Amino acid sequence: MESATPVIVAIDGPAGTGKSSTSKAVAAQLGLSYLDTGAQYRAITWWMVSNGIDIDDPSAIAAAAGKPEIVSGTDPEGPAITVDGVDVAGPIRTQEVSSKVSAVSAVPEVRARITELQRSIAASAEQGIVVEGRDIGTTVLPDADLKVFLTASPEARAARRSGELKGSDVHSTREALIKRDAADSSRKTSPLAKADDAVEVDTTELTLAQVIECVVTLVEEKRAGK
Repeated sequence: MESATPVIVAIDGPAGTGKSSTSKAVAAQLGLSYLDTGAQYRAITWWMVSNGIDIDDPSAIAAAAGKPEIVSGTDPEGPAITVDGVDVAGPIRTQEVSSKVSAVSAVPEVRARITELQRSIAASAEQGIVVEGRDIGTTVLPDADLKVFLTASPEARAARRSGELKGSDVHSTREALIKRDAADSSRKTSPLAKADDAVEVDTTELTLAQVIECVVTLVEEKRAGK
């Protein structure tokens, strides 16, 4: 595989489908950059909470959307994210942030600010990039070379996510995921949705290695046809 051939890969899907693990592994294996867009929304949510912004007040969130400086690393082997120079890779994964990120990310001003940042990062990735999120193929990068939409049963997703988040159990995580799915899918601005030209991969019965192999194959086929 010649890494000199740039390719933009959009991997979307709800939480717990294996997006992050798959995207990082695919990027590392193929010599591509990697961007976790969900981490950016978590980062701005963390900043809002830390600065006492009323999460139930969209106008307050909108007014503050441009204040924090968010910097995302694109190394799949060690993706980093900072807010105003502070490493927040750990703090953004708490249940508190998870429970508030949908409300923050639904605000149009927040999505406009983060979308602009995502497009800038993707455009500057000389070797190509794997971008994971919820609206990459439909809104952020509608012209991506390859779009993949990962799915999985609520039970499988809850089991995976509860292992990632601090202070959560499978049952409460499942309920939170279902609630977030509804919020993300029904928001007016860039809802969670599968792009018409995306390849859907159900990861429920697949191992992580199998999902990675599947997506790597899709990318290689796309590159070969470019």
